Amino acid sequence: MGSGRNIGRLALTLIAVVATSCSDAIAQVSGLDGTLVIVNKRADSVSIVDVGTGRELAVLPTGAGPHEVAVSPDGRTAVITDYGGRQAGNTLTVVDLPDLRVTRTIDLGKYERPHGVAWLPGGEQVLVTSESTRSVIVVEIESGRVRSALPTDQAGSHMLALPARAGRVWTSNIADGTVSEIDLESGSTARVIEVAEQPEAIGITPDGVEVWVGSNEEGTVSVVDAVEGGVSPVLDGFRWPYRVHITPDGDRVLIPDLRAEELRIVARATRAELHRIDLTGGAPQGVTTTPDGRTAFQSLSESGVVLVIDVETGMVRDSLPARQGPDGVAYSPISVGPGGP
Repeated sequence: MGSGRNIGRLALTLIAVVATSCSDAIAQVSGLDGTLVIVNKRADSVSIVDVGTGRELAVLPTGAGPHEVAVSPDGRTAVITDYGGRQAGNTLTVVDLPDLRVTRTIDLGKYERPHGVAWLPGGEQVLVTSESTRSVIVVEIESGRVRSALPTDQAGSHMLALPARAGRVWTSNIADGTVSEIDLESGSTARVIEVAEQPEAIGITPDGVEVWVGSNEEGTVSVVDAVEGGVSPVLDGFRWPYRVHITPDGDRVLIPDLRAEELRIVARATRAELHRIDLTGGAPQGVTTTPDGRTAFQSLSESGVVLVIDVETGMVRDSLPARQGPDGVAYSPISVGPGGP
């Protein structure tokens, strides 16, 4: 296992994070620019942070219990799913990043418990899972209309995975222990494949050939062959493989373990674990990378920050500020706010 657990380094990083938060100092993330959008699940808000300086540009209100976020292909618009708390949510919050403002809240009507979200090519529509209705809905952002609902035919459709060529979308169905493959052209469920129990985390390779799925119950990560439909367990020993993020080049797989409080970085082709980064006390949740796959952003829900991590070395480079309970994160390559576009 590449660089070990990196325990001492992270402990020092977290101490530095606390000091930074208390003094309102500004981090300097060398060689990086762009913008990070951070969903603050327990604060019902979203933070917009300049990656290069670490400066918090804005904190904007969302609906109740926001969970996930996706940034449009042009990097200018973010859509947040308002999952809700005890009462089911049924809205999307739309944010104009250059203007640092909420432009609209989309009412999804009966399509409650929106969670996973991804933009379709063209930047006009998003796909959103609706747990309550066992479906993936297609939402037009400019009009705020739900264009169609695609059935998953399964309970607990929570996260979704969309390959670069968006002909099909896959969902993880927690309650039924399955993944669904949906044909976007016909709007029908192409396949339902049984996987390890309580699948939540899901990611797909850019070519759409491999679907990586984490099991909350069994603490494993499996790979579904998207062509043949076979399922192969590849990693184990997790306590809660919360998310699976595959880098845009398909080379690396990042898997934060919420309960074990660590981040694993895995070589996709060989399944070899390259780095295991100790995140004790942080409770890692959402993770994403820059388009080149070289830098990762890992939210720590208990620490209230997002770590900046070098994917190749497994080194923690810096931290970015968030609010209470940061979960989903998304990166935009454009710089926004003062001095931005």
